[in-house]
Amino acid sequence: MIKTKVTEARRTQLNKDEWNTIYRHLENALETLKYGYITLVVQDGKIIQIEKNEKFRLQSNKAAD
Repeated sequence: MIKTKVTEARRTQLNKDEWNTIYRHLENALETLKYGYITLVVQDGKIIQIEKNEKFRLQSNKAAD
């Protein structure tokens, strides 16, 4: 049997300026997004990237009757 040593995950605290920056980016992404999703990428307990994917719905190419 192999024994592995479990280490406690290091939690990183964000300071007020970092939270304000993240909040501004999220607020802007939400205000400009009509359809789609926002993804937060986290590494070592910190948000390192914000992705905004927007979807555009196209009307069908049906012939007018």
